Amino acid sequence: MNDLTRVMQAADAAARWHVHQRRKGQAAEPYVNHLIEVASLVTTATEGREPDAVIAALLHDAVEDQGVAIDLIASEYGQKVAGIVMEVTDDKSLPKAERKRLQVESAGHKSREARLIKLADKTSNLRAIANSPPPDWSVERRLEYVRWAREVAAQVRGTSPWLEQQFDEAANHAEQSAAKS
Repeated sequence: MNDLTRVMQAADAAARWHVHQRRKGQAAEPYVNHLIEVASLVTTATEGREPDAVIAALLHDAVEDQGVAIDLIASEYGQKVAGIVMEVTDDKSLPKAERKRLQVESAGHKSREARLIKLADKTSNLRAIANSPPPDWSVERRLEYVRWAREVAAQVRGTSPWLEQQFDEAANHAEQSAAKS
């Protein structure tokens, strides 16, 4: 099976697995938009040369948010993709503050593919916070998210200059958007 077919099958699976999930923002857009944006950022950052990273980007929240078995991902998309997905999957049994701390602590020790996905994920989230913040998030909470995302991104600097620029622009826009609120 060729790489394009594998990517499209992963996009289809991601859309099905997340069909009822919505973003937290005021627009409540379908969650699959986030997955596609993350995958698009990874595709551009890798010039389309790392299909396993793109597939993992599409599936990066499947285990954490939808309870998809990692064994299913491994059998459908290979052990490499499953390994990347596991690297970016938070342990939901831990308190939120601990999960956030661990993301900062571990980000720099992940594979290149996982670092790309982390950076693309944070970029997408910051864009969403700037353009359609969750209605129940205060300005302080939005700014706290930006601060934390910058801490995570600092750990993966040197992974992709282009993606780091996208992140920086998104973080600055999210801060400016919050300041205008």
